[in-house]
Order: sequence, then structure tokens, then C-alpha cells
Amino acid sequence: MRLVLDTNIWLDWLVFDDSVVMPLKSACGEGLVRIAINAACLEELGRVLAYLEFKLDAATRNVLFTQVRNCTYRVETMLLSPLPRCADPDDQKFLELARDAQADWLITKDKALLSLAKKRFDGAGFKIGTPEQWLVTFESVKPR
Repeated sequence: MRLVLDTNIWLDWLVFDDSVVMPLKSACGEGLVRIAINAACLEELGRVLAYLEFKLDAATRNVLFTQVRNCTYRVETMLLSPLPRCADPDDQKFLELARDAQADWLITKDKALLSLAKKRFDGAGFKIGTPEQWLVTFESVKPR
């Protein structure tokens, strides 16, 4: 199963160690999912991790980026299938990454992205949902 995580899900994973992402971490560690990332999403993650409110020094941010690199694969290809426009232009890159990675899921808690969850993406074929919504689907198809 191919996934894309938005920045807030990465923060839950890397900074907050939120229990809601533990199934994602486990599935990734077991090789049951592949997580796609691209330069634009990495750049945003780096910028956000540098926010003063997180109090992460450069060495800690480097360790976190190593974790990201170890559990993701890079996608740079731009496909031509159309996508709806996200109400938040900063979130469009996650839709594009999910399309370009031919992802099964874009996992997010972002309201602007979640509002698109019911739209059909011609040629894209991915679902948009929360970690909890993804987990319901994952549990039903996970190898036993």
C-alpha cells in the first residue's frame, strides 16, 4: 500500500509521538506500506520542524530527517491527470504527490484536504482520510 502523509501527520510521528500514528509507524517498519515524499513536501517539513515552538536544534532535526529518509521513497514525476484545487493552496502539493506516487491514500487531519475526500480524482485513484480512516481500510486488507 502506497501512502502520502501531510506535514501534520509527520509532526505527529516525529515530534509528538502521537498514538494515532503508531499503526502507520508499525506498518512502515514491517514493510507493509510505502510512504512517498518529494522535494516540496520535504522542504515544508524542514521549515516547520525549524519553528521555534518545537525547540528542535539542528542535530535533532537531522536525526528526524534521517528517520523520514529511512521510511520513504522519493517521487518527482509529474503526471498529467487533473486534480481538484484545494482551498488551501499550500496543501495542493500533497494532492500532487499522492497523484504522482500513485498512492492509495493521502493521510491527513487537515480540514481543507479532508473536504476533498468525497471528490473523484479522475485518473488519480487515491483516497483522502485521517489516520483512523486509513487504519480501518488497512486492517481489512493487511496480510495476516
